Amino acid sequence: MPQPDLISSPQNPRIKNLLRLQQKSAERRAQNLTILEGHRELTIAHQAGAVVQALFVCPELAAENQLRELESMFGQLPDWFMVSKAVFEKVAYREGSDGVLALVRPPRHTLEALVLPANPLLLVLEAVEKPGNLGAILRTADAARADAVIICDPRTDLYNPNAIRSSIGCIFTVPTVATSRPELLNWCQQHGIRTYAAALTDHALPYTEFDYRGPTAFVMGTEADGLTPELMAACDQTIIIPMGGYIDSLNVSTATAILTFEAVRQRR
Repeated sequence: MPQPDLISSPQNPRIKNLLRLQQKSAERRAQNLTILEGHRELTIAHQAGAVVQALFVCPELAAENQLRELESMFGQLPDWFMVSKAVFEKVAYREGSDGVLALVRPPRHTLEALVLPANPLLLVLEAVEKPGNLGAILRTADAARADAVIICDPRTDLYNPNAIRSSIGCIFTVPTVATSRPELLNWCQQHGIRTYAAALTDHALPYTEFDYRGPTAFVMGTEADGLTPELMAACDQTIIIPMGGYIDSLNVSTATAILTFEAVRQRR
């Protein structure tokens, strides 16, 4: 059952620790914890098997039905704390919070441990650095039932609280792996996965000309720099989404969604 004591001081050691975890990726790695805010996000993560270490709830912000659902899911959790509105607003990292925040152990996936079907659909991101883009792509991966999201040489903490927020908790529903370019390419070759690099080159062909029903990985670069020449050259095929207007590219999360759901359409 929830603990009756109310945390009302921002100097409380647990509140100070929440702020450290929110602000510092090194602290998240050291404690093997991350912060998840929001009832909906927490519910999705819990249903996906996420390990919740502690729960902080503001009774002034949380709705009654949310409190009942939380008690049903986490009634036996020993580290359940009530927090005053002033203190909760200090640790909340988004506007209009619903008063629910949890400490969660991030799952650690590796390429070797991935369990794949015969014809996996994978999304590969190189050097992703914007948590918002990562979160949006994870939502696409969840909606399309992609088998994994693989990050080559990430420039951001995959379990950054903002990435979790942008993904609405989908980082817990889709196996997400951080690896290096050589490891990725060797692994794809070993598993017979055909790689399609999304890049604007002279040799790129429209994405609609290919069959994605076999083992497929869409390889996406950053919006600022695109794919590195090394990874682009190592992929099996370069593809483009034809542009009919003045611009020559789309937001990476939008482009990923278009390619992913074309593969889904073909497989259905």
